[in-house]
Amino acid sequence: MVQQVTRGIKISVETTFEGTFYKNYKMHFAFGYKVTIDNQSKDSVQLMARHWKIQDALNTPEVVNGEGVIGKKPVLKPGESHTYSSGCLLISPFGSMEGHYQMVNFTTTKKFRVKIPAFKLSAPFALN
Repeated sequence: MVQQVTRGIKISVETTFEGTFYKNYKMHFAFGYKVTIDNQSKDSVQLMARHWKIQDALNTPEVVNGEGVIGKKPVLKPGESHTYSSGCLLISPFGSMEGHYQMVNFTTTKKFRVKIPAFKLSAPFALN
């Protein structure tokens, strides 16, 4: 698990290897990740958008931007958390992801970024 705190918002990420399959005559490696967002600040915040950089060992990075997470824009009061699961496909057994969330602070009405720490994606059979 990797963790990072930015402006009182703690991001924790756990990863899993989900398996392999063929798609368009290429082997793909499926990875899952579970993100927990803990509001350790004294203000209520809302997650508005996400920005991901997905690095596959064999390809150039893929950048993904979008509103919210899995169709939600969670509001977190002080002490609350939100957990969601998602996944990605790589064409190599190794890769990494990192990014940030765009949040808004309800007390100050200011937008701010919360860093998603870099985490590795690796198929267990490919490790030494």
